[in-house]
Amino acid sequence: MDDIEVAASLRETLWIVLKLGGPLLVAALAVGLVVSLIQAVTQINEATLVFLPKLLVLGGALALLGPFMASSLADYTHVLMDRLIVVGGQ
Repeated sequence: MDDIEVAASLRETLWIVLKLGGPLLVAALAVGLVVSLIQAVTQINEATLVFLPKLLVLGGALALLGPFMASSLADYTHVLMDRLIVVGGQ
């Protein structure tokens, strides 16, 4: 493997990380923002109040995006293993 292939593999790895983690992080961020706005408006300063809504939203996001995330990770794993076989054969 030369430098160009290594850079392409690294770029693809980072893209997969963003595809898998990004939607969940954005969902958690949005829920945290909404709950903190509600806490600011109602002046309820409870640190544990945000836990249950985040848990429910992340569970729903995983239920909706789980098949997409699993197929993306499986496809990437197949490509990576094929590259390892090619490198091992050289």
